[in-house]
Amino acid sequence: MKTKFVAPILWLSILSLGHGMTLDAVLNKTLENNPEIQRAKANLEAASGRRIVLRSVAWPNVKLNLPAGVQGGDRGGSTKTRLFGFVRGSLTQPLINAAIPHSFRRGDIEVLIAEQQLNLAVEQRLHAARLSFYSAAYNRELLSVREKQRTRLDENVASQNERYRAGVVDRSAFTTATVEARELDPLVENARRGYSAAQLQMAEFMGVALSSSTTLPAPDGELAFTSVIVDLGSETEAALDRRTDVKLARLLVRAANEDERIIAAGYYPSANGIISGDYIPVTGIHREGSTSRTQDFTGSEIREAAAYTWQVIDNGKVGGAVLKAQKAREINEVELHKLEAGVGRQLSQIRNDLEGIETRYKSFATGTDNAEQTAAAVQQNLGSGLASQLEYRLAEGSYLKTQTGLLEASYFNNVARAEWDRATGRYFQFAEDVH
Repeated sequence: MKTKFVAPILWLSILSLGHGMTLDAVLNKTLENNPEIQRAKANLEAASGRRIVLRSVAWPNVKLNLPAGVQGGDRGGSTKTRLFGFVRGSLTQPLINAAIPHSFRRGDIEVLIAEQQLNLAVEQRLHAARLSFYSAAYNRELLSVREKQRTRLDENVASQNERYRAGVVDRSAFTTATVEARELDPLVENARRGYSAAQLQMAEFMGVALSSSTTLPAPDGELAFTSVIVDLGSETEAALDRRTDVKLARLLVRAANEDERIIAAGYYPSANGIISGDYIPVTGIHREGSTSRTQDFTGSEIREAAAYTWQVIDNGKVGGAVLKAQKAREINEVELHKLEAGVGRQLSQIRNDLEGIETRYKSFATGTDNAEQTAAAVQQNLGSGLASQLEYRLAEGSYLKTQTGLLEASYFNNVARAEWDRATGRYFQFAEDVH
């Protein structure tokens, strides 16, 4: 059995700048090094061993003993002391056992469950790494926007200070300009902290060992807005077929059903074929408990037999376990129905979010150029005394708001499309080739 991962194309809208780590590189590192994914891979190997255990109910049970020793004394006219050794073996083969077909199916399901659990771990970690990448890119760009805005306000502070010293304006203009500039300081620091936190999250999902000399991963690219048009009906139907959590829930229902059948098989009769024999290289070895030579080992022996069992009364040992297994199966069925019913609602919510974000983005995109031109004109008029400090403050505040709003809309668009990929099952899928 060979296993591999197949990666469908995701809607990744990052404009590369040629520095740092691209989103593809972050996802690949996460896939290779993330501890949760590595643990899920190890569990898949363990499931293969579990399948062997479940299938062993149908395999023959072989036992082999090698007795040896020394035998001597006066018995039946023989006084010779002899060394002896022989081979004693037995083979038990189930002939009729109602649990065999269910055990075979349960073993196969065990591996399928482990595969889907690996799928789910991969999906969750890749999705989290993708969101942390978007968060890092957003906070980095937000930091850049706010630092540029603060630079402009600091330039205004310097200009007002010069005009105050020249006696053109009073001290209140200089004070107001200083207050406006310093109001941006906490916003700049918040963006800086958000960027560092997102970098740490990326490093954690990528399995990077952090130390004093470790350089945190930096995102390569800028957030780009992408308009999305979706067919909710077809996407919902496809999601029910593709989604890892839905597949896993269905497998858990099947597993619980097979567990119930395996336990219930205790009510049915079973038959085993038994072959046992002794191989003796020499003769004249006394059998334990024998009283004459006629009862001694005279050569190799083979005996065949059949055993038939049927336990009718079990005091609830089987029946009670069946009820517990039935309860577990019913709970799994309810959870599956809830999950399947929620897929359509989840996709509908994400579609509505995408539409609302697009409307918001277009609104900010329309006002950004106007806000920038207004801010530049007011700044020029302020320098020549044709505009007040209040007008300048309002213009700069409007420009910062539109820039921030445009960036937020791009960020939320990328996050919503990532959620759409996850909800429709477009992340990495596990594939199995049997040779």
